[in-house]
Amino acid sequence: MSIKKSKNFFNSKQKFIKNLFPNHKIKKNIKINDIKPLISAGKNDITFYDSKKYKDLANSTKASFCITTVNLSPDLPRTVEKILVKNVLYELAVLLKKIINDADIDYPDLTLRPPIKKKFISVKFGNNVLIGKNVIIGKNSIIGSNTIIEKNVSIGKNCVIGSNVVIKNSIINNSVVIQDGNRIGQKGFGFIPNKNKNIKIPHIGKVIINDDVEIACNCTIDRGSIDDTIIGKNTYLDNQVHVAHNVKIGENCMIAGQVGFAGSSIIGNNVSIGGQAGISGHLKIGNNVKIGGGSGVVKDVGDNQVVMGYPAVLLRDFLKNNK
Repeated sequence: MSIKKSKNFFNSKQKFIKNLFPNHKIKKNIKINDIKPLISAGKNDITFYDSKKYKDLANSTKASFCITTVNLSPDLPRTVEKILVKNVLYELAVLLKKIINDADIDYPDLTLRPPIKKKFISVKFGNNVLIGKNVIIGKNSIIGSNTIIEKNVSIGKNCVIGSNVVIKNSIINNSVVIQDGNRIGQKGFGFIPNKNKNIKIPHIGKVIINDDVEIACNCTIDRGSIDDTIIGKNTYLDNQVHVAHNVKIGENCMIAGQVGFAGSSIIGNNVSIGGQAGISGHLKIGNNVKIGGGSGVVKDVGDNQVVMGYPAVLLRDFLKNNK
């Protein structure tokens, strides 16, 4: 079975750019296709740029429009029409609410029903399983008791899904093991503080879990906000790991229990992380990195490094400072 990674879980309304930003002077009034990150936005898409950390991506974006500030706007190509605002993330949240329905609250899936077994060839189901509309499950997969698979989710061949699992807004590839009690694809944590009421940022991304991944019990994997949350091939997550929105974990990684990844961090291949370590948001962790248990990583880590401590430093420096 082939699974399309471009699958969308939220229906967007196509609107003209001037209708979306009536208080801004827009040169070319075109219909907007989608809202995407700097790196993947294309013609007739809107993107956003809110931090110098992403200057290189801003320089090369192919988006037609970008929500940004006056100070950041010179980093964008001339071909991109700038929509200048004071607070980029606030304006992004307002825009998402205009285009996407119901992405800021995870409403219950009212299409859930017991599986029609003739529809799922060679799939075994435990007791009290509920399946949403348009769910795909590959041959020789097993779904444990009391598990809920919400509408439009795709699960590949030879997968083992444990009991008391909830999966939504996700694409799961072949030979994946998801043990008991996991929550996958729910809305992540994101809001704009406001004097009267905090503004929630809708989450329109998804979770993609690649081949041969194993996820132990009681982990939480949030879907992406604008981008996707991705777990790479042959990666293992131990019990009670939390993966926040937009995190990308590479291939062949070993993540021990109670590790937490804050939003939008990128983890390389062959990375090992000890129990109860924390990875701050918007970081890059290189390939072949080892992070000691209980560490707090607050800055980027290059390839082939071994770090430990809080804040995490090279292992030799940690040992030197803690004789």
